[in-house]
Amino acid sequence: MALTPDDVVTKQFQHVRFKEGFDPDEVDDFLDEIVVEWRKTIAENDELKAKVASLESGAGSAPVAAPVPAPAAPVMVDGQPAAASAGIIELAQRLHDEHIAEGKAKRDQLIADAQTQASQIVSDAEARGRDELARLDRERSTLEGRITELRQFERDYRAQLRTFIEGHLRDLETTTPSGQAPVSAIGL
Repeated sequence: MALTPDDVVTKQFQHVRFKEGFDPDEVDDFLDEIVVEWRKTIAENDELKAKVASLESGAGSAPVAAPVPAPAAPVMVDGQPAAASAGIIELAQRLHDEHIAEGKAKRDQLIADAQTQASQIVSDAEARGRDELARLDRERSTLEGRITELRQFERDYRAQLRTFIEGHLRDLETTTPSGQAPVSAIGL
């Protein structure tokens, strides 16, 4: 499929996010200039084809002298020699390569910054985790000591209570009125 001026006019480019690019208005203006020149070239080409066709049809009986080739004119693109167009293309390619390199450098910098930040977050979290574990160990030691104290208190309290109750039971047995059986004999 041949490219037409209308293809150039209707071509839509997608905008790139987070990346510098060319000014869309400037690109559109330049493409408009290309379309105008292209249409002129197509019109000239059609005109020349019509002249060639009329010369070929009108000269059917008479021999036609071979046309003298015109001196070779430099190839022109957009009103400028092809060498200048090649320079523009080279410049555009260099700018493209610079933008790509700049984008890659920016990407690499962002990745490096993110990795640094991630390692800092991880090390902070590990430090907080170690501090929290140390605090919980101290708290556990304190609670275990308190539990040991309470168990000792319970043993002492039970021993004192047992001694107290046994002492009262002995007192009851020894002070029973006559004729009554001791409490231990009743089966209490």
